[in-house]
Amino acid sequence: MLENLKVLLLQKLVLLPYQEVRLDLTTPESKEIIDSAEKYYNNKIIIIASSSSIEVTEEIKELPKYGVIAKIKSKIELPNGNYRVVIYGLNRVEVKEYRNADGNLDCTVKRLYIQEKITDEEKALVRTLKNLISEYMESNPEVSNAVTSTISNITDLDMLTDIITNFLPIDMNKKREYMNEFDYILRANNLIRDINVELEVINIENKVDDEIRENMSKENRDYILRQKISKLNQELGINIDKQSEIARLSEDIESLGLNEKTRNKLLNEVRRYSYTSENNPDSNVIRAYLDTVLSLPWNKYSKDELDLKKVKKNLDKSHFGFEEVKNRILEFIAIKKNTKDINSPILCLVGPPGTGKTTFSICLAEVLNREFIKISLGGLSDSAELTGHRRTYLGASPGKIIQGLSKCGTSNPVILLDEVDKIVKDYHGDPSAILLDILDATLNKEFVDNYIEEPFDLSKVLFVLTANDIKNIPDTLRDRLEIIEINSYTDEEKVNIAKKYILPRIIEEYNMPKIKISEEVLSFIVHNYTKEPGVRELERLLRKICRNLILNDDYKVINIETVYSILGSNMYNRRMNKSSYVGDVYSLGVTPNGGVIVPFEAIYTHSDKNIKVIGNVADSVQETTEIAYNYLLSNAKKYGIDSKNINNNSIIINALNYNIKKDGTSGGIAITTAIISLLLGKEVSNDICFSGEISLHGDIYPIGGVKEKLIGAYNAGYKKVYLPLDNEGDVSIVPDEIKKKLDIKFVSNYEEIFNDLFKKAKKD
Repeated sequence: MLENLKVLLLQKLVLLPYQEVRLDLTTPESKEIIDSAEKYYNNKIIIIASSSSIEVTEEIKELPKYGVIAKIKSKIELPNGNYRVVIYGLNRVEVKEYRNADGNLDCTVKRLYIQEKITDEEKALVRTLKNLISEYMESNPEVSNAVTSTISNITDLDMLTDIITNFLPIDMNKKREYMNEFDYILRANNLIRDINVELEVINIENKVDDEIRENMSKENRDYILRQKISKLNQELGINIDKQSEIARLSEDIESLGLNEKTRNKLLNEVRRYSYTSENNPDSNVIRAYLDTVLSLPWNKYSKDELDLKKVKKNLDKSHFGFEEVKNRILEFIAIKKNTKDINSPILCLVGPPGTGKTTFSICLAEVLNREFIKISLGGLSDSAELTGHRRTYLGASPGKIIQGLSKCGTSNPVILLDEVDKIVKDYHGDPSAILLDILDATLNKEFVDNYIEEPFDLSKVLFVLTANDIKNIPDTLRDRLEIIEINSYTDEEKVNIAKKYILPRIIEEYNMPKIKISEEVLSFIVHNYTKEPGVRELERLLRKICRNLILNDDYKVINIETVYSILGSNMYNRRMNKSSYVGDVYSLGVTPNGGVIVPFEAIYTHSDKNIKVIGNVADSVQETTEIAYNYLLSNAKKYGIDSKNINNNSIIINALNYNIKKDGTSGGIAITTAIISLLLGKEVSNDICFSGEISLHGDIYPIGGVKEKLIGAYNAGYKKVYLPLDNEGDVSIVPDEIKKKLDIKFVSNYEEIFNDLFKKAKKD
């Protein structure tokens, strides 16, 4: 007869018929299976002994073909939401088909029916098994004799073999073999063989005890114990040389200077290893664990470079800018000179790609005389990659942090956690939550990797994280970091970096003579062939030029004609084609790639809606447009706007630069200016750009990313910028050459912008 039932996969447990077990179920999938079995399947489920982790679904094609029908005897929902269930094995079944239904497995099974007639052979096997169990109980007094009363009245061989199998101390693989064997005659014969083996082992142990007891001497107890272990090892086939290895492992653990709890734990692992036969798979697992633990740099530290002048000189030599992070490193070194017991800072460098965040971290390790470890977090979704897998899993290993420490050999390296803003959260876990412990200065002194299972001190590790977009870093994680912004480079800075850093490095790497290239030519390359906040593309172009010079063996002076001949025609014109239409204005925005210009254009149209904004915009931009429109509607008379123009026409505002998602309120004053320009029929100079949030009363509120926005305006060739008055303090960190060339106007209410732009134009 075929039956359809839900499937529950379990590891470390092989359920046999007539066996009752208690399970604590924690996953939603497992609890859903139990609920479904109660509701639709008369409290019955199929138990499958899985080879994967507990309560995790395997590939269907890899699932076992045999299982056991179980009855759910009781279910209790614990205060933490977990289920505690008691199940009882009923019958072996053969699985005919697995199906994945709504994320849970179910299957079609066939039961094997046992004939009711008992043969003479079965009677003999029943009697033999009962006698062997009685002999086993007498030979092994440490085992409970409860099984004797349980099997005394059983005559069914099928039932007897299952009950005895549950009782015997056999490993899970052996128990799985008994579960998969449908022929109870074969099971009975196998049990007879295995019980006889157990009896023989007990006899050998007793024989060894008797032989050693004959030579026992109270004055030499330690020697006698070693003799006993040696005898047992000979009987079990364990290599005698293993004892010297065990002694060496114990000495290595004693020399690590560990706390007492960790030391005792590792010594217990050594003792387990000494008792385990080399033929037992657990032997390799324990040995691999001990090797990993002993390879860790417990209490080993590299000596930091504490010469402040030398550190600053080397940092300046390797990287342009980065003043804030350089000063933070110098502060750390200065304090470390006063006190050695100081935790390393946890820095997060946030900025556009290509600005040198990763290379600075590498250089920092060299300057401080520390080892360097890089861990890429981009796309990482499995938190076990950081914290390791438990040893119960096949092929388990430590996480990336412990692996890195093992390779570098010190407990105070520089660890770069690259692209922290690109971590993925899915069903594998949330790595950003794991980072909360790792990057908390008060907690990482006791970091516990799942594989090592003992605390390891990470407080002396200098963690450096990199990110392009701070908005993608969870708030709880951001709270543990020292955020240092790395801004885009201006054209002049890129020329300076190319001249003092990139070209010398390329010339040294290619072993070529020095080449002559003027700042004018470098500026031409930056302006016409790159469109980036950093210098990554610029370095690629300079490398192409140098390779061409080497190929042609022509190291002439590089001029604009040479650049054209090697790089081809201009790729970019980063100064946008600035139109001079009524209703056209330019707003400042900021992206993970730096500051950008967002043009807005406004026109009259006929539609049902009074105003509409289009062009890859978020809801916040639409709301800002509505605020601007209603502000002007309520102040039309003050600004000389004919209300008929508003009531009789619809306005469409288009946000150009479609490659960028416009999300935010900082375009408020630009949108307001575009509407006024359209309604008054007056153009706004194309050398002016805006950034600021507007309220229904015309008040201008502060915005973020001021430095990046001003760099974007400066690189794009604008002359005048309107910013909120509350952002005046943010301009202090903007480079002086930008502030000198930009006319920055700070305003608190839109009326100030109107008077400056439209009243002056009216007078003129």
